[in-house]
Amino acid sequence: MREGAPDPELYDFQRYRARKPFAWPGGKKVAVWISPNLEYYEIDPPANPHRKSWAKPHPDVVGYAHRDHANRVGHWRMADVMSKHGFPGSVSLSVALCQHHPDVVADANARGWEFFSHGIYNTRYSYGMDERQERAIIEDSIRTVREATGQTIRGWLAPALTHTPRTLDLIAEYGMDYTCDLYHDDQPFPVKVAKGKLISMPYSLEVNDHYGFFIYNMSPREYAQTLIRQYERLAAEESGTVMCIPLHSYLIGQPHRIGPFEEVFRHIASDDRAWITRAGDIADAWHAVQEGAQ
Repeated sequence: MREGAPDPELYDFQRYRARKPFAWPGGKKVAVWISPNLEYYEIDPPANPHRKSWAKPHPDVVGYAHRDHANRVGHWRMADVMSKHGFPGSVSLSVALCQHHPDVVADANARGWEFFSHGIYNTRYSYGMDERQERAIIEDSIRTVREATGQTIRGWLAPALTHTPRTLDLIAEYGMDYTCDLYHDDQPFPVKVAKGKLISMPYSLEVNDHYGFFIYNMSPREYAQTLIRQYERLAAEESGTVMCIPLHSYLIGQPHRIGPFEEVFRHIASDDRAWITRAGDIADAWHAVQEGAQ
């Protein structure tokens, strides 16, 4: 991105209604993928001068313990509901979880979920990193996930959504296929990088459970109804679309929230317009569509 540029210069502008319509495999209208954020938060992380890790003074025992519910309880409750209704996960992984709570990672892997990197810890940010440090995090992510799961990560969601001007160029250079850090479209789209190829995978802030409960102050039922409205609109569009449901199990895995949320899975799973899939499969299908259009 050039200093003083009027936009990020990461992608071209293309009007939604001017694009050639396409369908997903099997003629499906909307590709639905679930992104459980399996995260690890340090109770007293090193200070980053650009952003505080915790709102309260360290160590924030309350903030840490609230999020620790995810790995102790919430993940298992959320994952069982996902599996019950046939929804695989595409995991946004704090890679340090492979060492701190390997049984959580092993459970997700055994369920056939795929993994992409969400950095090492969700309390260590990319702001202020030099290229050497950023490369080390990418290399650590690739190596650690491969050793823990046998998978090679194909995507990236920056830790706590923090970036440097180099981030997208670097993940493409290391062979990754997609970034979840652009929220600009309801379809995958090419991203301009220095080397390799990269696409934006539609993730979501609008229907992210963190935003639903912490920003928009929704009740569990209001959040579930929002997801159903999101799905119905995307499934009714002329061309293929993508719906991502980003989840944090310390939120959605709470006993009072999981019941209304399960209704979302029942609704989508019963509709034959949905392609229930994973992010990597969406990337492969999108590339096939683009190659077929040439």
